[in-house]
Amino acid sequence: MTADAETMRERIARARRGEPGAAARLVRDHDAWVRSAIYAVTARSELVDDLVQQIWTRVWERLDTLENPEQFRAWLYSVARNTALDGSMADKRRRSRFTPLDDHAAPLDRRQPGPLAAVARGELQATLVGAVQSLPALYREPFVLRHLEDWNYAEIGQVLGLSVETVETRLVRARRLLREMLQGKVEP
Repeated sequence: MTADAETMRERIARARRGEPGAAARLVRDHDAWVRSAIYAVTARSELVDDLVQQIWTRVWERLDTLENPEQFRAWLYSVARNTALDGSMADKRRRSRFTPLDDHAAPLDRRQPGPLAAVARGELQATLVGAVQSLPALYREPFVLRHLEDWNYAEIGQVLGLSVETVETRLVRARRLLREMLQGKVEP
């Protein structure tokens, strides 16, 4: 057993015993990529905070079902992914029942000057985020894990149940789709 695996086994055991700080340590170590995983599945940043609370609640309720603590990251990803899928579907149902208020929103005051660089940066970020959001989940999920969370292909394949070759193929296709979507919108 590797030192990392032993450390994870010990952390899980402490959290299961309810030792002070053990659960907080697991959250600190994994919360950032859980948030990215939610975004990768839903493509909706406004859902992340609510869903992350649901995920950690489910983790603590189900931690005793984790058979192999060395597989915590993959197990946590499956909890996060399933919760995000459920939350995304619920959000779609909720949004379909309400009329958007965007039509009634106050117009932006364009007279207030702002730094040109900040505006350009904001527009670029919005364009990039929109492009990533519009990727099919099939490609968005591995793309976010690889390029925002810096996971390697083997880690992505493990949590998504894919071969490394399939992960590589999906990433190549995601990048190609993004290039096509961004062509003429951003400078290389």
